[in-house]
Amino acid sequence: MALFVFIFGLIIGSFVNVLIYRIPRGESIVVPGSYCTSCSHSLKWYDNIPILSYVMLKGKCRYCREKISLQYPIVEALNGILYILLYYTHGPTLEFLFLALISSMLIAIAGTDITAQVVPDGLVIAVFVLSSIEKLIQHYIFHESVDIKGSILGALFGGALFTVISLISKGGMGGGDITLISSLGFVLGLEKEILAVFLSFIIGAVSSLFLVGTKAKSMKDYIPFGPFIILSFFITIFFGDRILAWYLGLLAVERGFGICALW
Repeated sequence: MALFVFIFGLIIGSFVNVLIYRIPRGESIVVPGSYCTSCSHSLKWYDNIPILSYVMLKGKCRYCREKISLQYPIVEALNGILYILLYYTHGPTLEFLFLALISSMLIAIAGTDITAQVVPDGLVIAVFVLSSIEKLIQHYIFHESVDIKGSILGALFGGALFTVISLISKGGMGGGDITLISSLGFVLGLEKEILAVFLSFIIGAVSSLFLVGTKAKSMKDYIPFGPFIILSFFITIFFGDRILAWYLGLLAVERGFGICALW
């Protein structure tokens, strides 16, 4: 089953590459079929086997021999790995299926933000819609408890905070980042959204300092924040419960020391 999940992740990852390349260019994600971005030659099915085709072709187009971007196998592998991790943490559940699809949308968003400085509204809406469908199915079909209030509060918290930051910084925070963090707040709920926001600031600050310090970027260069938000989302998904438990435990210890000090 795990192997099937990984292969499925690779296949969806191949489609994610289509989203990353075509959406910023305003192209249809359905037609035409796959083609070389250098010579525009239509690709056969055997040119599109995730990772394997890249290896067999030695990273070059079969028709024009131009180099194929490493982005393609990296995105495919990343998507496959995420599917496996989600499968091991959530099992063969409805939550796993929808989180996997949401993860693919987030990889696509990170890709478009890095390559084209765009956070596509359509992909952000897809995240919100997928999460909404999952919650509705859980509630109305499986009759499970769903914290809709927490999801709404999470969306409002993230969206409101980033809107305030955008206004204070006079556009330093893009509109796409606002809608992205809001949609992820709906997925995570309020408590984990607060954690994800905190982590995104930490990751963003450390990464920016590293990029500027190594002169990979200058202070004037655009550094996309979307990937930091998305990375913080995945950290929260996989380790959020442990981080929150550790933090609450730390607070309890400090509170205990405070009471002892009063005595």
